[in-house]
Amino acid sequence: MKRLLIVEDDLSLANILGRRLTRHGFECRLTHDASAALLVAREFCPSHILLDMKLTQVNGLSLIVPLRNLLPKVTMVLLTGYASIATAVEAIRLGADNYLAKPVDTQTLLAALEMEGYFHTLQQDDIDDSPLNPKRLEWEHIQQVLNANQGNVSATARQLGMHRRTLQRKLLKKPVGESGYLK
Repeated sequence: MKRLLIVEDDLSLANILGRRLTRHGFECRLTHDASAALLVAREFCPSHILLDMKLTQVNGLSLIVPLRNLLPKVTMVLLTGYASIATAVEAIRLGADNYLAKPVDTQTLLAALEMEGYFHTLQQDDIDDSPLNPKRLEWEHIQQVLNANQGNVSATARQLGMHRRTLQRKLLKKPVGESGYLK
C-alpha cells in the first residue's frame, strides 16, 4: 500500500484529501503544522507527501529540503492557493516533484502523485520559453516579491512602491493568456 503524508493547516481540507486518497489505495496520515511534519515523516516513512505551501507558521517551501533529506525517494507534491511560475520553479528547484494549484480535483491529484520525478526529467525542449504578456509578467514579479517577503502583503507593497490595497486588488486577479486578467 502507498503511504501518504498530508501536511495541510486547513483541517477540513486535510480530512477531505485524506478520505479521497484513502479510497484510491493510499494509507494517509495528516499533520497540520510544520514542526510535526518532520516527526510524522520520520515515524511513518511515507512513499508520497502532499505539502501545502502556506502553513500557519512557515512557508511550505522551507520544508521541502528537510523532508527530501529525510526521505530522498519520496514523491513530493506542493499544493498552493497562490500559484505562480516563480513559486513553481522554486519548489521544483528545492526538490518537489510536482506543483498544483488549489482547488484540485482527485484525478489531477492522483496523476501528480504518480508522476514520480516528472519535473526532474524534463528536457530543455519541453520548457515553454515564450515571452509573457506584461500583465502576466507583473503578476509573476509580484508573486516573487511576495514569496521573498514570506507572504507579508504590507512589506511587499512597500518594496514594490504601491499602496497595500492596490497590491491586494492585483493579487485577487490572476492573469490568463493574452486577454489580460481573469477575475
